[in-house]
Amino acid sequence: MVRFRVQRKILAVIPARWASSRFPGKALARLDSRTMLEHVYERVSMARYLSSVIIATDDDRIYKEARRFGARAQMTRNDHLSGTDRVAEVASAREDVELVVNIQGDEPLIDPSVIDAAVLPLLEEPAIQMGTMKKRIEDVREISDPNVVKVVTDRFENAIYFSRSTIPFHRDSRIGNPAAGDTAVHYKHIGLYVYKRDFLLRYSGMPVGPLEQAERLEQLRALENGFKIRVVETDYESLGVDTPADLERVQALFRAARAAVLGDEVSK
Repeated sequence: MVRFRVQRKILAVIPARWASSRFPGKALARLDSRTMLEHVYERVSMARYLSSVIIATDDDRIYKEARRFGARAQMTRNDHLSGTDRVAEVASAREDVELVVNIQGDEPLIDPSVIDAAVLPLLEEPAIQMGTMKKRIEDVREISDPNVVKVVTDRFENAIYFSRSTIPFHRDSRIGNPAAGDTAVHYKHIGLYVYKRDFLLRYSGMPVGPLEQAERLEQLRALENGFKIRVVETDYESLGVDTPADLERVQALFRAARAAVLGDEVSK
């Protein structure tokens, strides 16, 4: 099973930009002694099935930082409307690549095994053009939070719909309250994407439909144009850094992990 996987070229692209309405320059924010960008690159590079990892940016400061710690990096156009477009520009120049993984540049704790889990369905089923991840919601407050994107899938684990609203909606009970009879399981979307390269290069040219316009969710473009998205379930809890407060939260996790390691060394 593993033999055919290692022979196929899988490119991971980490789109990183300077501009951010809530946290400008967050890619270069420091966690301990290193930038968030370096942490992300290091974690992504641990995934087993990736052939190469490239940081894609339109900012010279980010490009120089990536080169400083030895990452492959590429300057891209500065007029891209989304990270997906930036990833597609990188992939367009690499005809030998079969799969492309779009990995957010603001998750310094990303689990490498999650990347491998997202890639596997596209390796094993040639008909799948696009894949992503979902996680069961455990905090009931997230079910109705429009900032937490929900996803529902069919019995083959293909996406039926993504929404900022509560889906599924349990009509006869209180949402998210098992004691009130809510037996529905709710999943949130994890924003990691895997594409067949040829599909990715066509993606930005597909018509934008009313669902994508309403929800402001780019992945709905695939569904509205008749393509399936395979959704892999994971236990991984995504911890993206969107604000300085998020950075402080992740920094606290880094400090706790470091203290635990030091404690283990002392006990030995």
